[in-house]
Amino acid sequence: MFDYEIQQLRRADLIREADAARRVPRTKRSRRAARSSAGDEGERRVSRPDSRHFTPAA
Repeated sequence: MFDYEIQQLRRADLIREADAARRVPRTKRSRRAARSSAGDEGERRVSRPDSRHFTPAA
């Protein structure tokens, strides 16, 4: 009987670990999707142009 109880506890631990492992990529995907959709809704701050990217005027 004791072996059966240990096996049941181990099984429950493995199920919890598998659920946690599945949850991590799902969370990353949802955060990435939220970031990309948030960029479409609002205005973003315009960064200052870098003078190295432009040639000087004649």
